[in-house]
Amino acid sequence: MNFEYFIAKRIIDSKAYKSSISAPIIKIGILAIALGVIVMMIAIATGIGLQQKIRDKVVAFNGHATITNYDTNNSQESDKPISINQDFYPNFKSVKGIKHIQGVATRYAVFKLPETFESVIIKGVGADYDWQYLQEYLVEGILPDFTKKQSLDLVISQYFANRLNLKIGDKINTHFLNKNPNKLPRILPYKIVGIYNSGFKEFDEKFAIADIKHIQRLNKWKADQIGNFEVFINDFDAIDDKTKQIFQETPSTLNVESVKQKFGLVFEWIGIFDKNIAGIIGIMILVAGINTITALLVLILERTQMIGILKALGNSSNSTRKIFLYNAAYLVIIGLFWGNLIGLSLLFAQKYFSFLSFPNPEQYYMKTIPVYISLDYIIPLNVGTFILCLAMLLIPSYIITKISPVKAIRFE
Repeated sequence: MNFEYFIAKRIIDSKAYKSSISAPIIKIGILAIALGVIVMMIAIATGIGLQQKIRDKVVAFNGHATITNYDTNNSQESDKPISINQDFYPNFKSVKGIKHIQGVATRYAVFKLPETFESVIIKGVGADYDWQYLQEYLVEGILPDFTKKQSLDLVISQYFANRLNLKIGDKINTHFLNKNPNKLPRILPYKIVGIYNSGFKEFDEKFAIADIKHIQRLNKWKADQIGNFEVFINDFDAIDDKTKQIFQETPSTLNVESVKQKFGLVFEWIGIFDKNIAGIIGIMILVAGINTITALLVLILERTQMIGILKALGNSSNSTRKIFLYNAAYLVIIGLFWGNLIGLSLLFAQKYFSFLSFPNPEQYYMKTIPVYISLDYIIPLNVGTFILCLAMLLIPSYIITKISPVKAIRFE
């Protein structure tokens, strides 16, 4: 144990220190650091959590990337088929990091009841469809099995269930407009087996999920033809790079579009969260640093005589500065401890009990506030706060070098 650390520890442990004039100031400094850590931790956890939840909802209905015909128009209806006999299907071996690829098709339709009707996009899926992405949003019923013969099972959103007063087991006549305007619409009596609620209005108000075989038959496609491919990757952060690689490995007649390109406005919006988080972190560290500086200056002023005595005994200015920096580091660590304890307790409580909700769920596409808890940001946040607070203390600690031993000993 070196001399500076020993003196700093004696100051901290002394009764005079705990009952001194600087004690309330020091407690305020510790409180400022703790509150700063709590606010920063909540800002990061909720910001990243919200980004991931919104991102996952968009991906669940579209995949990370879609492969379509180049000459497909901007309509959400599949108008030109793609053969599934491709080198990249069912396993995209030429590009690493591809998790899954599935073929889907969409077609406009109308839910018709005696007293009302609703337009809908029927999304046809087949045996290769990965239901795990939709499983999270299933609120009632079961997910259908489309691996065998043609099925009339249908999964609708909570939005359609409420609008049309539908429940599990009900049948709904679905009218598909005929491509030939001189012919009557085709009607399919779907049976509702599942109800989902993603909270994302753009999807909930449009899509119902059914067997792709019906879409193929209505469009007079072959069994090996689909509307487009949905590609899922392992790492969302690599989506731009993977989209380029997928594009290079697909035929020239096919186009590849990432979900970020397809829903640019949504991803631009959630990208703003990063700037908000950075702003909050900057403000909180500045506030915590200023309060710590104030506590250090008050402590130096209160210990002026001690500084003079140490200098008179031959202790250097830098050695004396270390005593107070050790003291300040102790205060920062105490603040970090309480900040982490309270902050993590609040985050885990929200994660498992969801006691906080959005006042306007439609605006954020979900009811409860999501949180993301990971050491990936907790450790850097604590280390960064500690280093920046100490760095801010180096300048005020320089005052110690200007204190004269003779004047300091006589200081009252």
